[in-house]
Amino acid sequence: MEKKSIKFMETALRDGHQSLAATRMKTEQMVPILDTLDQAGYYSLEVWGGATFDTCLRYLNEDPWERLRVIRKHVKNSKLQMLLRGQNLLGYKNYADDFVKLFVKKSVENGIDIIRIFDALNDPRNLRVAIEAAKKAGGQAQAAISYTTSEIHTNKYFVDLARQYEKLGADSLAIKDMAGILTPKNAYELVSDIKDAVDIPLEVHTHATSGIASMTYLEAVKAGADIIDTAISPFASGTSQPATESMAIALEDMGVDTGLDTKLLQEIADYFKPIRDQFLADGTINPKVLEVEPKALEYQVPGGMLSNLLSQLTDAGQADKYDDVLREVPKVRAELGFPPLVTPLSQMVGTQSVMNVLTNDRYKMVPNEIKEYVKGLYGKSPAPITKEIKEKIIGNEEVIQCRPADLLDPQLPEIYENGKDFCESDEDFLSFGLFPQSAEHYLKKRKDPFYDVPIQNITVETEF
Repeated sequence: MEKKSIKFMETALRDGHQSLAATRMKTEQMVPILDTLDQAGYYSLEVWGGATFDTCLRYLNEDPWERLRVIRKHVKNSKLQMLLRGQNLLGYKNYADDFVKLFVKKSVENGIDIIRIFDALNDPRNLRVAIEAAKKAGGQAQAAISYTTSEIHTNKYFVDLARQYEKLGADSLAIKDMAGILTPKNAYELVSDIKDAVDIPLEVHTHATSGIASMTYLEAVKAGADIIDTAISPFASGTSQPATESMAIALEDMGVDTGLDTKLLQEIADYFKPIRDQFLADGTINPKVLEVEPKALEYQVPGGMLSNLLSQLTDAGQADKYDDVLREVPKVRAELGFPPLVTPLSQMVGTQSVMNVLTNDRYKMVPNEIKEYVKGLYGKSPAPITKEIKEKIIGNEEVIQCRPADLLDPQLPEIYENGKDFCESDEDFLSFGLFPQSAEHYLKKRKDPFYDVPIQNITVETEF
């Protein structure tokens, strides 16, 4: 009988440090270990996308495109992977098709092999252009299902979605469980059902937030998953992924071939430990994110959202309302058509829940993003929103029925015009289009290191 095998994607260079250390790892901290990572037997390394782009520009004074090029120079054996929010790309709003196509093309040209594309609402219309662009550029398009639970999010719903994504041209699929709520039993059932329904590879992604992720992976592998996402131990567990070494040892012990070199994994872990320790020492890693949070299973709320809610309430001097807000989240989510709690919907549902509790008058205050969501500007809600809730939030305004990006005019001409004084390449213009303030600041400083030095009034005090 042929020995069962599983491939690994290493997340330490993206989701691992995004989940634990607010994406603050610098390129110079990655470079010395890249060759070892490349020789360790990983199928792919996740290195880009998500919050890495914004953080490079805003906090690290780095060019995210240059980071990608540097990593590509060192990594020859493993594929490089990134995360893309469908028509939102790396931001929180829809971008026009011309911008999406150019961004995807340049991502592949600069070194990305696999683009994991997801939509917060699982609306296939919001993935189509990015999938087509990835394939046209010569990259692999991986369509990701945003996993959540509700009365409509059954395994049949996800299997139907998997079929739709395969028809859109996806080269592979991912189950993206951002909250760590995929239970071992359902992992086995869902992976089995999807593998029966489609002919393309299936990757499983979860977070260790709720304490069940390693068991979930074991069952997913038993059911026939092709790839799992893990993080090297110093950047594993808590709100990150299960540890690469632990999963590899457990699976090898079960007779599953991982293709990983355990000696090199130890070397990689030893390299990252002092970086992790430094992040802990300077407060970049809050020890709270390393804790197990079983409440995530009860409230179906991602770990990052739990901490955001607590900090919002603490800032308002209302931390004692935390449990009230947690009870409000599932109600708001149901009334809004059960959106998956993933960026940006998790933040939006959380903020609305906080407002409902603090005003003691539900939907008296409604953020603009929630109004746009109800109008259909983020895509189609998974379940219909009742007429009563619609009227409370948007009155008699119309709900759009088309793909949201169909309403957008081409954006590149304006971006080229506005950025012509400090952008020197398509990549610069794309950075500017995504994060105008951070990118303009970074690009002007790159051109003139002294541009942002404020004029200082120096007072000289002389003693007589």
